[in-house]
Amino acid sequence: MTSDMSAFSIDSHTLLLIVMAGIATYLTRIGGYVLMASMKRIPPRVESALNAVPAAVLTTLVAPPFFNGGWDIKIAMAAALIVCLRFPGLTILAAGWAAVMAARYGFGLGL
Repeated sequence: MTSDMSAFSIDSHTLLLIVMAGIATYLTRIGGYVLMASMKRIPPRVESALNAVPAAVLTTLVAPPFFNGGWDIKIAMAAALIVCLRFPGLTILAAGWAAVMAARYGFGLGL
């Protein structure tokens, strides 16, 4: 059974989807800039909404692995949380990595 498509050919629907996704991404990125540049002063409600974005993004990145992951992930996140109260980013990363490795290989969790 042979196919008419070679390894490097692309379907016209896939190409259209890629182009449309690129346009949508560009418009959302440039739209925020144009909107903010057109304002002389940022309204307080917009400013507080923008201030909440980092916490919302962090929550969407951290919550699913914490609730869906095993005990090794929970231990690593707890260790990173404790270390982040005192030390900078690279130290937090190292503590989380060490905690997950200890949990996986030292205690056999998550394997």
